Amino acid sequence: MGTRLTLADLPPAAAEAALAEVARIEAACSTWRPDSAWSRANGAGEAWTPLDGAWLDLLRLARAWSERTEGAFDPVLGTLVAAWGLRTGGARPGPAELAAARAASGIARLEVGPTAIRLTGGAQLEEGGFLKGYALDRARAEAQARGAARGLLDFGGQLLAWGGAWPADIADPRDRSRARVRLRLVDASLSTSGCAERGRHLLDPRTGRPCPDWGAVAVVAPGGLEADILSTALYVLGPRAGLAWAERNGVAALFLGHGAPPRASRAFQALHPIYLKEAP
Repeated sequence: MGTRLTLADLPPAAAEAALAEVARIEAACSTWRPDSAWSRANGAGEAWTPLDGAWLDLLRLARAWSERTEGAFDPVLGTLVAAWGLRTGGARPGPAELAAARAASGIARLEVGPTAIRLTGGAQLEEGGFLKGYALDRARAEAQARGAARGLLDFGGQLLAWGGAWPADIADPRDRSRARVRLRLVDASLSTSGCAERGRHLLDPRTGRPCPDWGAVAVVAPGGLEADILSTALYVLGPRAGLAWAERNGVAALFLGHGAPPRASRAFQALHPIYLKEAP
């Protein structure tokens, strides 16, 4: 999935099972792999592509989250990702190309049937905002099934912890090596979204354009999939509308704007975070 998975405090059999589950998901769903089932769906034109029931269920969940976030999260952005060259070093599409990519994107282009999916109008699945979180949940389940009463998984910076209180830091969006906020994760996932490391790689599904680099948002949720989706969606919404959405929905979210004081939802404050001194 274009990143690295680190496992901590797992017995060998549990660690092997967790890694095997992530490898299975990678092989089936990652569009970084041209031979995956999801890549085949992306290349099928408007033909129906059979998928395993687990992947159909996951895409139905992704659709539900897209609706719940009013389009701030969308799993059908592959054509826009290609137009902006987000996996190939960057590009700047012209007005006509951007309009065509927008027309070929969006959750309305995905049809999920009982046994297969269909992408219409040149649409492409893009799993970057949710598959990592789903893989974390499945890795935890496999580890627990093999006796891992506690553990910590770190998948490209997204954490999932269980069986204890694990220390976790949220970095300054301008300096990833320096912590701004410290908390303890208890049976939860921490996901952070921002543009510091990879540039403006987060797309706003509503406009088809890269989101502005306003800072970072961190979300703590019971599961990896939920945290992954929500950190993406709340970043797209921005610090003001994102915080309002988090408050309405009881989400633990922290917004770190460039040169602005941290803004946290009530649910995040209930986690008793420690705010560290900001560099001058």
